[in-house]
Amino acid sequence: MAEVNPDYTPTVSAEQIERIRHWHEDAYTRRQSEMPAVRTFDYLGLTLTVPPEVQPIASVSHLLGEAVLAEVTPDDRVLDMGTGCGVNAILAASTATRVLAVDNNPVALGAARRNAEANGVAGRVEIRHSDVFSNVDGEFDLIIFDPPFRWFAPRDLRETATTDHNYRAMTTFFHQVPRYLRPTGRMLIFFGTSGDLGHLRRLADQQHFRTEIVAHEDLAKHGWRVDYYTFRMTR
Repeated sequence: MAEVNPDYTPTVSAEQIERIRHWHEDAYTRRQSEMPAVRTFDYLGLTLTVPPEVQPIASVSHLLGEAVLAEVTPDDRVLDMGTGCGVNAILAASTATRVLAVDNNPVALGAARRNAEANGVAGRVEIRHSDVFSNVDGEFDLIIFDPPFRWFAPRDLRETATTDHNYRAMTTFFHQVPRYLRPTGRMLIFFGTSGDLGHLRRLADQQHFRTEIVAHEDLAKHGWRVDYYTFRMTR
């Protein structure tokens, strides 16, 4: 198990917390009313199948996917943390030959294996069950992380892709990642203001990472502007 279980202190206002919680509950209720089904996505040259227990491809997913394609080099050893259906590991493996994809959701791991095989990169992607870095070894040139945006307690397996109770996993990630990132390594991290972006920035600052925005898009949800970012972080 990951060793950090922090006392999370929000950086967002009470009004923002209520808005985020309302938006999350509305999305959860809609999902619960849908008939569970495996979905297929054509995305950035890939064909991906995603079971209902795994986070699907979203309209803003390309902000991270395109950054992965632009960033990865043939010599990189790549870690995709929280791989889900394997999408970013597979994109990385279109260039790099050494990609490790990890997730704590066993259904996601099965989907990632099938998708890596279907897209012709199974020999380049190793897939492991891991709670953050619990089953990760060695150092990496590029680490990709699309963490859960919200800090509520998940109620089912799929919700673990969108909620991370008190940001335990994200906090653990930032506390431990210096051990796994090479001195000249880079990270690509996706996050948005439908979560506590200030907390992510605080965690990055505590570990002295230099942060730049490589992609950004804003959308209106329930009359509320939500900003999505892909950050490139270096030591």
